[in-house]
Amino acid sequence: MKIVNKIIALAMLMGSLAAYAQPNAPDIVVSLDGKGQFTSIQEAVMSVRDYKPTRVTIYVKNGVYNEKILIPANKCDITIIGQSAEKTIITYGDYASKDNMGTFRTSTVRIDGDGIRMENLTIENSAGRVGQAVALHVEGDRCEFSGCRFLGNQDTMFNGRAGARQYFVHCYIEGTTDFIFGPATAMYEDCDILCKSDSYITAASTPQNVPYGLIFKNCRVKAADGVSKLYLGRPWREYAYTAFINCELPKQIRPEGWHNWGRAENEQTSRYCEYGNKGEGANLDERVSWSKKLTENEAQTITYENVMSVDSKWIPAYANRFEKFIIKDPSKIKKI
Repeated sequence: MKIVNKIIALAMLMGSLAAYAQPNAPDIVVSLDGKGQFTSIQEAVMSVRDYKPTRVTIYVKNGVYNEKILIPANKCDITIIGQSAEKTIITYGDYASKDNMGTFRTSTVRIDGDGIRMENLTIENSAGRVGQAVALHVEGDRCEFSGCRFLGNQDTMFNGRAGARQYFVHCYIEGTTDFIFGPATAMYEDCDILCKSDSYITAASTPQNVPYGLIFKNCRVKAADGVSKLYLGRPWREYAYTAFINCELPKQIRPEGWHNWGRAENEQTSRYCEYGNKGEGANLDERVSWSKKLTENEAQTITYENVMSVDSKWIPAYANRFEKFIIKDPSKIKKI
């Protein structure tokens, strides 16, 4: 009987996974082989009625989509689901010094619409180590990502609009310098983060009047081969807010943890905090005096329910998902 129960439980789990990976009757299918309504993700997005009052689901079949995608502000409440994160790849190679375009026009995917959801996708900036080159740029509010991979180097992830709420769960992010940055309120939960060079993981620019910035909970930070010196973050703007809570931190994290970006005045205003981290890089004894060790009560208040409902109540649909990306061997991660 126990064996039968286990088989039933396994069948139920596999059925749940299949339903998660392949949505029932998506509104739009994108496929490079021409067997969907569109062969381009951008065309599929633009086909959605402006400010449509009900959510639209776009299902993207496996393939390498060489596209630079913009989801404009008038395209809201769209869900884009890839067939599989490793094989549904959106890639482009713009970078800041290319035709003097600057950092904020380099993104492979830019999201200006509210309520955008993405799952089971890879978004890549393939420019290489040529300076600022954004993979994902999010300006929209109530945007969320589950089971996605974000590949790049400097400035991989731009959490772009002050006060906009963004939620990432069970995602994989890699980069070199300041590769998670911006003014938005963005929570990364149960994510894997790979640091590919000696540098800074985050560069928040949280405004003074915004209570939360970049938050990492139950994440796993790892260093690629040859990396020996990492900082958790440095303040792109004076009131930068960044928190690491219950994360795994590698030995390559500098004992001081945080950097002031060469401006002593940032030490008076930056909001950097930690709680419950583990690993060789989690020791707080030599942290800079201007960072904060949260109390248990303070840490317990930093939940997606509270963080994402500061101005208006919003609970991400992807909260508490069970799929995970776990880096077992950083040396085998694809290098770009």
